[in-house]
Parts: sequence; C-alpha cells; structure tokens
Amino acid sequence: MTAIRPVSVTRGRSLCGSSLNACGCAWHAGLLCGSAPSSMLSRNVYVVNRALAMSLSRPSAEVYARIRRRPGGGGGMVTSRDVAKLAGVSQATVSRVLSDSPAVTSTTKRRVLAAIQASGYVPDVRARAMKTSRSGNVGVVVADLSNPYYPEVLEKLDNSLSSRGLRMSVWVTDGATGASGGESAALRAIRSRSVDGVIFTSITPGLPELREALELGSPVVLLNRKAPELDVDAVVSDNVRGSELLTRRLLDHGRTRPAFVGGAPTASTSSDRLEGFTAALRAHGLPVVEHRIVLGRYSYGFGFESMQRLLQTDPSIDSVVCSNDILAFGALDAARSLGRAMPNGLWVAGFDDVQMSSWHSFDLTTVGIDMNRLAQEATRLLLQRLDEPSRAAEVVTLAPELIIRGSAPFAP
Repeated sequence: MTAIRPVSVTRGRSLCGSSLNACGCAWHAGLLCGSAPSSMLSRNVYVVNRALAMSLSRPSAEVYARIRRRPGGGGGMVTSRDVAKLAGVSQATVSRVLSDSPAVTSTTKRRVLAAIQASGYVPDVRARAMKTSRSGNVGVVVADLSNPYYPEVLEKLDNSLSSRGLRMSVWVTDGATGASGGESAALRAIRSRSVDGVIFTSITPGLPELREALELGSPVVLLNRKAPELDVDAVVSDNVRGSELLTRRLLDHGRTRPAFVGGAPTASTSSDRLEGFTAALRAHGLPVVEHRIVLGRYSYGFGFESMQRLLQTDPSIDSVVCSNDILAFGALDAARSLGRAMPNGLWVAGFDDVQMSSWHSFDLTTVGIDMNRLAQEATRLLLQRLDEPSRAAEVVTLAPELIIRGSAPFAP
C-alpha cells in the first residue's frame, strides 16, 4: 500500500501544468500529481491506494476523494452506496458480495472487496440483522491457545469473516483434557441466536450437542477436523497424504528408524497423520515398531517428555515425525538436552508450518497448510449453509506442501 501523504490543492491548474479538464490526474483526486479541483476536494485529502486511484473513473475518483478525508474533515461515514459507486456496481451487488453470493463473478467480487478495503467501509451489523434476522456474529471454537497454530488460524478467520461484514466470537475448549465446555457453549449460542453459526477448529468426538445441532440444521463447519460419522461441512488438509509424503522422504534419505509423536488418538489430525506415517513404513517394507509411537496431547511439554523417553529407551531412533509443530519444538529441545547431534545424528519434522517453525532456533522441516485458504473455505461453507440449510454436506480437501528446513534437510 502506498505511504500516506497529504495532498495540497491548486485552483485551476494541476501541479504538472495541465488544465484541470485535460489532466487525468486531476480528475483522480490529485493522487498522482498532487492537485485536484477545489470543488471536489478540501485540503488534507490523503493518498492511500495509488493503484486503485489509477483505475478509477471520474465519478469514482470523486467518491474516493470524499471518503478518504481526514476524520473530522466533513467526509462522514462511508456507506455501501459509496462502495458501490467506487467499484462501479450497484448497491445490491455490494450486498451480494458481503453475503458471499455465488451469483457474483470473481472479477466483480475482487473489485468490490478492493473498494471496501480502500474506503474503510464497515457494514452496519445492526441494520443487516433487522433485515435478515441474522446477528452477524460467527462463533469459533479453538483449543489450547498456547499452541501457536490456533492464534494464527484465528487471525486468518477474523480477516475472512470481517471481509464479509461478520464478527467473530471465540470459545476456548481445554485441549489438554478434552473438556468440551467451549464447544457446548458455542452450540448453545446457536440455539439462542446470539451467533449465526459455529466454526470448530477442535471438536470432542461423540459430543451429543453437536449431533443434536446438526440434526436441527444448525450451521456448523469443521476446520481441519473430520467427523466421518456426521453429516457436516468441513474443510481439511489432506493429513494422511502430508504425513505419508514427509515420512517417505525421511525413509528415502536413509532414516529407517523413525519415531512418531502425536496428540490425542481421538483427534482426527493425530490419527490421520499416524495413518500416513505407518503407510509410508509399510510401503518401504519396514515394520511398525509400537514402542516408537507415542500419543498424548498437543503441547510443547508432551513433545519434550516424549522425545526424552524415546531416545533414552531406544537410542537407535534416527528421526521423529511429530503430528504438529509445537510437539516438534519440544522434541528438538529434548534432543538438544540429551546432547544428540542435529541434524547429522537426528532429524525432526513437524506439521502445520506455523510462523515459529521458520525461526532460526527451530528451523523446522514441516508440512505446510494454506491457512488463508482454510479460513476462506470455512467462511464460504458457513455462508452457503446459512443461505441453503438443506444442501448436502460438503468436504473440501486441500493439498499439503512439504517445507524443507534445517531440522531434516533432505533433498527436494
């Protein structure tokens, strides 16, 4: 985005010397040469998006100039009518974009979303609620926030939901104990209509409230979680495939005595990633050694303790696949505490590619998940469910990506 700078006003002629009627930049609110017709602008207009300004028609430039005035300068609150004029579409089209209607082309949607971002438009949630009988709130259930994966997912979801004029309410469930208080509270919120739907990034298998909510047609979406026994919308990474690809690469590079450290066996991410690990072993004609597989909970502490115990009881282990990155962080530190050479002696890999994975102290080889796409698809599925309550459940599966770093530096 272009740096913000004040634009001065010169009456009658642009700073580049052209007359106002002839100079295109003048009709673009002085965003290119620093001038504009005094009837269009007051002083203290601010440049925010040069690329957008270049593409604006004369009417759109007038709208853009007005809505970007400094607060207090008379610009007033930005409305959907302003956004429509700025994007060159109807007000109804803006509404359809905000509700993620499939009737809008991708080109038009991009133009409207760019206009919303450029203008700083914030939908009036209360007015929309009166018209649609919706609250404009979406519940999101997450597990232990000490796991860096969940704050990153929340950030992506917040961006995706807010771009559709929706607000996010968060419930935290106990990832360590599996307590389902947050999940139950979120489902109660659907029944009380305080939220329009719930996105679950963590679920407790067999939760009776979840089954009841689905039977009643409540809008529910699972994000990177699976529940094959339930008829529910979900967007997931191909966890089996990702783990199998990672493990095969380790085996192909001579790491034939790998261990596996995972979360709770009831978590679909943990069970799927273990399935990929064992499938790779069998494909290489290697046995699945039970004492090299440890399942428990997704935490740094469990990764540290498990790695220490594994290496002390079986020093021949030459690599470890962890079913998420925070387990791998613990495993790396445990190996260091025991004096194991890395990466020459021991390779460690994780899953999720959270931002900390690229830190120099970890430099973690991992399996990447497109979190932006996860959030966008979850938002789309929820909005479609709200618009079409009786539609068949949809499961979107995203391809994983190997991210090779120093902790397991195998060749691409």
